[in-house]
Amino acid sequence: MSWRIVSVSSLSKLDYKMDYLVVRNKEGVTRIHLSEISVLILESTAISLTAYLLCELDRRKIAVILCDEKRIPYGVVASLYGSHDTSLHYRTQCMWDAQDMRNVWASIVRAKITGQIAVLPSEKTAEKELMRSYLPQIVPGDETNREGHAAKVYFNALFGMGFTRNGNDPVNTALNYGYGLLLSATAREVTAAGYCTQLGIFHNNRFNRLNLASDLMEPFRPFVDACVRDLAPSVFGKEEKNTLIGVLNRKVCIAGREQYMLNALRIFALSVFDALETHDAERLAFPDYSV
Repeated sequence: MSWRIVSVSSLSKLDYKMDYLVVRNKEGVTRIHLSEISVLILESTAISLTAYLLCELDRRKIAVILCDEKRIPYGVVASLYGSHDTSLHYRTQCMWDAQDMRNVWASIVRAKITGQIAVLPSEKTAEKELMRSYLPQIVPGDETNREGHAAKVYFNALFGMGFTRNGNDPVNTALNYGYGLLLSATAREVTAAGYCTQLGIFHNNRFNRLNLASDLMEPFRPFVDACVRDLAPSVFGKEEKNTLIGVLNRKVCIAGREQYMLNALRIFALSVFDALETHDAERLAFPDYSV
C-alpha cells in the first residue's frame, strides 16, 4: 500500500527509471520507489518532469499536486479514465436523483458542522451551543444556509472576532494550503473511482473543474482547521507546510475502523456514490471527530 507524501520544493528534474521516481537537484539524486508514493506535491514552478514519469504516476493512481508561484496548491493531474468502467459511472452520475443529492448534501453539511463544533476550544460554550442549534434546522439542500451561518460563528470563535476568510494573513494562507491539499487528494479519489469531478452534488460552478471534489472534501475540513489552530502561525513557511502535509497522513476513525486520512477519503467518497446509487443516505460513512 502506498503511504508516502513526497514534496519537491526546489529547482529539480524529475524522471522515471526502473519503477523509481528519480529527483535530481543541487542536493544530489534521490530515488523513491513508486509503490511507496500516494501523493506527489510539486511546490515550485521551476520543476521539470518527463512525460514518461507522468504516465507512470497516472497508471499507478498517484496524485500529482501542482502549486502556483506562491506555492499554494493550484491543481491536480487527473487521469482521463481512472477506472475500467469510467463511462458507466459517468452515465450513472448524470442520472443521480436531485432529491437524493439534496439529502446527501444536508448530511454532509451536518457532519461538517459537527466537526467544527469538535474543533472549537472547550471554553467556547456559547458558540458551540449556537452551532448545535443549527443542526436540526438543516433541510435537504441546506436551503436555509446553516453552513454559512455556522461558518461565521465558527471562524470568529476559532481565530478571533477580527478574522475573515478573505484576508492575506498567515492563518488564511495556512488554511488555503491545507484545503488545497485536501481538495487535490479528494479529486484523486473521485477520479480513481471512475467519476467525473466536474459534476457536483451541490457545487455547480461552470468554471470549477473540481465541483464534486469540492463537495466531498467538506466533512474533512475541520481536520485542517484543527491543525492550523494548533500551529497558530505568525509566518507561513516550510515547517508549517510540512505540518499541514502531515494531515493527509494522520489517522481518523471511519466506518468503525481507524484509517489513514487518504484511505478515509476513499471510504467516504465510495459511501457517497453508494448512497446516491441506492437512494439511501444512511449508507454514508463520515469520519469520527471525537478521535
